[in-house]
Amino acid sequence: TLVISPLIALMKDQVDALTEGGLRATCLNSSLSAEQRLERIRGLQRGEFELVYAAPEGIEQSVGPLLERLDLRFIAVDEAHCISHWGHDFRPSYRNLAELKARFRGLPVLALTATATESVATDIVEQLGMRDPFIYRGSFFRPNLKIHALKKGGEGPTVRDAILRLVQARRGQTGIVYCLSRRSVESTAEYLQSHGVRARAYHAGMNAEARQEAQEAFRRDDADVVVATIAFGMGIDKSNVRFVIHRDMPKSLEGYSKEIGRAGRDGAAADGVLFYSWAGVM
Repeated sequence: TLVISPLIALMKDQVDALTEGGLRATCLNSSLSAEQRLERIRGLQRGEFELVYAAPEGIEQSVGPLLERLDLRFIAVDEAHCISHWGHDFRPSYRNLAELKARFRGLPVLALTATATESVATDIVEQLGMRDPFIYRGSFFRPNLKIHALKKGGEGPTVRDAILRLVQARRGQTGIVYCLSRRSVESTAEYLQSHGVRARAYHAGMNAEARQEAQEAFRRDDADVVVATIAFGMGIDKSNVRFVIHRDMPKSLEGYSKEIGRAGRDGAAADGVLFYSWAGVM
């Protein structure tokens, strides 16, 4: 089975989980040395793996010719909303997956995403060349999530202080604070840190090593709170996130549902707190 996945961190998480579960899985991506890559390719050719993960860019380049030499039976496209212009994480390289079905002699293709509006779902089917596909749609309802909306301004505490209070009331719990700008991320993280909160910043302006370090600290519970732009998100499958706070209005309802959905994946109670202003609404 070929699994197409957009992020190296996401591939690593899933391959690790599958290996722990007794499945023979591997990945081919740009994080590998030439020796590691060659070793895995040889393993695939010898039939030592059941699943291979690759990025869409890899399919276009080096992985594509290799797949044609394997006994490939099934293709799964993860985070499939990335193929659609209507999806919030559109990736141009995903568009080139349209040829996969024809290229591999009509193999069955499975597309998976947690956030697909009707237009995105229709686009996924069209872009992947699916003919009369079976569509399974789960429920978006998460009864363990409590959602709160708080208006900015007025006589109460500043948003920064309100976020600090919310985090301090959940001391020792894991959470994410989303901000719209990198500047807000940096200042909010520094403010929380100055009050003894184990917080890390995460945004696309940081170098890859710093982002990776922040993400690993979050996964290992070495950091309680990550303050981030929406660059932090896809593939975050941490079960014990107890709260997601939005310092600013998200850009779309679709993005918002995706972001609060990172809380409470273990089924226990979790909170989504949204700070809004009418300027933000407009």
